[in-house]
Amino acid sequence: MRSESERPNVFAGPHVDRLKFAQADAATVARWIADGSARMVPVWRSRCPVIREPSPGACLLPVGSGPFAGVGTDDLILLGEYRGVPVFTTEIEADAPPALDGGAEFADLRLAASLLPHDEAGLVAYARAMISFRHRHRFCGSCGAPNRPERNGRVMTCTRTACATEFYPRVDPAVIVLVTRGDRVLLGRQAGWPDGRYSTIAGFVEPGESLEDAVRREVLEETGVETGALSYQSSQPWPFPRSLMLGFRAEARTSEVKLGDAELEDARWFGRDELAAGAMLPFTQSIAYRLIEDWYDAGAARPLAAEAEARGWMRRRSA
Repeated sequence: MRSESERPNVFAGPHVDRLKFAQADAATVARWIADGSARMVPVWRSRCPVIREPSPGACLLPVGSGPFAGVGTDDLILLGEYRGVPVFTTEIEADAPPALDGGAEFADLRLAASLLPHDEAGLVAYARAMISFRHRHRFCGSCGAPNRPERNGRVMTCTRTACATEFYPRVDPAVIVLVTRGDRVLLGRQAGWPDGRYSTIAGFVEPGESLEDAVRREVLEETGVETGALSYQSSQPWPFPRSLMLGFRAEARTSEVKLGDAELEDARWFGRDELAAGAMLPFTQSIAYRLIEDWYDAGAARPLAAEAEARGWMRRRSA
């Protein structure tokens, strides 16, 4: 049985077999489309199709059906095998989203993720991230010539023969850390967030940095707090647009907060009683919330989820 600390974060998990169909040729893809076995998760303005009734779920639509009948194979990106069938994604470039049957709608993944089954949330996040890759690599970063999709859309290759640079999907590593000192945690807030919302400290890893160096630099840079011992907790693919959040716990060596780089509007220490009494926490599906929840539950009589006033931001908005 998987322990509490081993449960996967939202969007994470080997739900899609990315290797099984990776070498499929054009004839095989055409056969999948013709026999109706191929499915796709279309993306419109970073939104993906979901259905809310009778129960929330992601929509896997037949490739080439209905409003997607004109989608060509060069516009498809093969995600892999999911629940026994080949699944693709494609970007819908239109001013308005295409109409969907059965009450489905294109929804913001940040809002929908907490409602979807775990594997479906991961599939939709994967689709969104691959569309971001395609969208941002239409032109060669080396010479500026147009790129063309190859290997079922999983690689973008420069069309200039003398260049022919290949571009593969990449993720941007970012550290996210819960800083602790005794029975308190350090949380900060950005000016554009909803009133009262606080979260863990986070930032992108810079060239030449180790993850440990990035953790210590980000915390010091944003809050003025020096950290000592730290430990890796878990990671989360975060497709907004293509980050990989690497979660850590760090022990503070100092406690005085001195805001530094203007990233944060405020930062301060919180005890478990404040969190239980109604502190506005991050998205419940985020690794930031997970880091706070795991720390809280390890030292509280009741789990954070059982406290009526302690709600993550998205849970509060939908309540």
